Amino acid sequence: MSDAHDEHESSIKTPKQLIVAVLAGFIVPILIIVLLVKFVSSNNTVGAGSNSQTPEAIAARISPVANEGFTFVDATGPKVLQTGEAVYKAACAACHGSGAAGAPKFGDAGAWGPRIAQGYDTVVKHAIEGLRAMPAKGGNPDLDNIEVARAVVHMANAGGAKFKEPEVKASASASAEASAK
Repeated sequence: MSDAHDEHESSIKTPKQLIVAVLAGFIVPILIIVLLVKFVSSNNTVGAGSNSQTPEAIAARISPVANEGFTFVDATGPKVLQTGEAVYKAACAACHGSGAAGAPKFGDAGAWGPRIAQGYDTVVKHAIEGLRAMPAKGGNPDLDNIEVARAVVHMANAGGAKFKEPEVKASASASAEASAK
């Protein structure tokens, strides 16, 4: 019977232990709450020599992503015609760079020879209207005919042709301006 009596005994045997246990039961959770509030509400301090809080750095962080690396074009302004190389890189290089779907590779004189023999006007006509697997204007309907012709001259001349770059006529630039308006 004495063993059963020992099982029900408390580890607190004196009034002093009781007071310490009650105080610990209240003070420890309060301290934990106070420390958590302090941690959450504390300001992140910046290290010495850092310029991350300057107005310029803050403006760079909150500026729209579209502001970086994009050039916006005024749709109401006159159209600026691209160079043959720029059109080639944007629209033609996907097929003519790798020879996909039977396209003559850029700089391959053997593949460009039969096309060059057809003459400048025929090659440009095929580029503008499309031929076999090649879509009209290389798949970019926004290109002007002069831009397509410039790209053809760029590619054909790299393949051995001696085509002259097309000149922009006053009526072509006026029509480009009128279509932009």
